[in-house]
Amino acid sequence: MERFTRREVLGILNISAKQLAYWERLRLVEPRTGWGEKFYRFGDLISLRTVKQLVEQRVPARRLRRAVEALRAQLAGVEAPLTELRIVSDGRNVAVELDGRLLEPLRGQLLLDFDTGELGERVRVMPERTPEEWFAAALDAESDPATHPQAIEAYQRVLEKSPRWLEAHINLGTLLYEQGEKEEAAGCYRQAVELEPANPLAHFNLGSVLDELGQPGPAREHLRRAVALKPDYADAHYNLGLVAEKLGAHGEARRHWRRYLELDPRSPWADYARQRLGGGNRPELI
Repeated sequence: MERFTRREVLGILNISAKQLAYWERLRLVEPRTGWGEKFYRFGDLISLRTVKQLVEQRVPARRLRRAVEALRAQLAGVEAPLTELRIVSDGRNVAVELDGRLLEPLRGQLLLDFDTGELGERVRVMPERTPEEWFAAALDAESDPATHPQAIEAYQRVLEKSPRWLEAHINLGTLLYEQGEKEEAAGCYRQAVELEPANPLAHFNLGSVLDELGQPGPAREHLRRAVALKPDYADAHYNLGLVAEKLGAHGEARRHWRRYLELDPRSPWADYARQRLGGGNRPELI
């Protein structure tokens, strides 16, 4: 995951050390600590950029802090409002856009029309995040299982703007799979295979989830493709052994068990592969 030192943040955002320290004291951003120094992730840069833009519009930093605290209290699951939400401001007040409406967080009021209410006609919408920023935010949210729903939404935003982003399809599929949404995960992996037919990971993931969906035939085809593209792909050999056994192709299964043990003899699943190889010869059915 990308890391930025304090010096790098000051240079990227063109802000002073005093400004950054003040915003940290207000808890508008909270740096991480590791290896004896503070560092920031890409999502922190997005938050800091938003803070800078709002402060340049003369929004008081303390008022911004109160707005952020109010948003965290009112919107369940939103831990980093400055990163996760779309902010609007008239130079004094702050609101967020939710489903085409504006929420004024300090009073908890919805402003039903962009041209009415306290924000008036001077509302300025902060720039929408780029696909790259959404992708970075998704990676950041992936680091904690509690924020996986936010990661899923962020990857979906990436694909709305950049539908041919291969890694976003694969990562989204993995998160959906972990949430138990196997059909949706398979759809993501199919998109990845269509985008890059020579990608072994996409074929492996699709084959593996199709097997769990009770489609061993199509699963075998994708797992075969994965090992053809990457002959040393240990996990693909293992799963292909499982699928081949389900289909009665015991000779094929044994070939892949053997190859798996050559590639990863000390893995937690190696003993199971050895058991399958020690089960005696059975007739090849296909």
